[in-house]
Amino acid sequence: MPDTIGDVFVTAAPDRLQQRLLLARRSFVTRRADLGEAVQFAKASSPVAGDLLLARVERIGQHQALESPQGRRQQMYEGDEIVVAFGNRYAPDQFDAVVPDSLAPCDLVAGGGIAARVRARHGRMKAATRIVPIGLLGDQAGRVLNVSRFALPVAQPGAAPVIVVVGTSMNAGKTTTAAGLIRGLSRAGLRVGATKITGTGSGGDLWSMRDAGARTAFDFTDAGFATTAGCELEQLVTAAKSLIAHAGTGNDIVIAEIADGLLQTETHGLLKSADFARHVHGVVLAAGDAMGAVAAARWLHDHRLPLKLISGCLTQSPLAMREAESVIGLPVATLEQLRDPLQAPELCLRAFEALDIVA
Repeated sequence: MPDTIGDVFVTAAPDRLQQRLLLARRSFVTRRADLGEAVQFAKASSPVAGDLLLARVERIGQHQALESPQGRRQQMYEGDEIVVAFGNRYAPDQFDAVVPDSLAPCDLVAGGGIAARVRARHGRMKAATRIVPIGLLGDQAGRVLNVSRFALPVAQPGAAPVIVVVGTSMNAGKTTTAAGLIRGLSRAGLRVGATKITGTGSGGDLWSMRDAGARTAFDFTDAGFATTAGCELEQLVTAAKSLIAHAGTGNDIVIAEIADGLLQTETHGLLKSADFARHVHGVVLAAGDAMGAVAAARWLHDHRLPLKLISGCLTQSPLAMREAESVIGLPVATLEQLRDPLQAPELCLRAFEALDIVA
């Protein structure tokens, strides 16, 4: 017997719901959630970002696999039940999508487990995988379970200096740059903490940081967000500072990546926030080309952010590197240089003039 009749949702027996959740494919963005608290379908029918839901896969589209909390790609089939979270998606090379205002059929817009309504998609994208919400997961009191309920405690940044990696756009090489720095610094004997502050929930960047040598690594899902697109700036600043604090605990240095490009709304707002910027000791820019690097460097300078180093996809071209370096007047580092245990600390020291972080 179905659990939905139009937009009217009926309460499921706790044991039956738990059995369904055990059999359902669980997504990455639910990794901190205690699904043992889900004992019924909540009666709310207007979701908000972060709300957890059980859904049925109706039609396979762009995303054919669902990333598990452990990072495994789970092949999806039509008829599968999945546990995902509502969230906005801002991805210029994939989907522009928003949290819908009802529990009508919607779209899976990210493999990490984001349910939303697609407004537009990149020309290379197939139509999104179509899903049908079965119900919002509710606790004993009928409250909707939201990923924010399971966030780490809010904390304030400590003494560990912070390098922030930003980019000119998606796919400019931010994660590769961050991982390169982590690799070089950890090989040099430094204890490195890492965090991905904004983006769409997925484990790829987190695993990359850990594989590179980060002793601890956190992302915005640890701060209670399935995605950060569309979130309030005050919430984002609080989350960013808390993630830096957790990443810095017991470590010598923090590498923090901010998603998308400088013009993306949340990235733009976060970097302009004085409350956030005062915790930033140095900025590394990942750029796709020389002109983008020059424009981004000017933007960062205009907003008094301490840009110290350029890297990213442009380093695949020696000529592009030369162009950027000649105009900006800052070093452009290849991935090999970032990973080098002798060069990485030297490059980072440019960001910390008076701070002796390397013994």
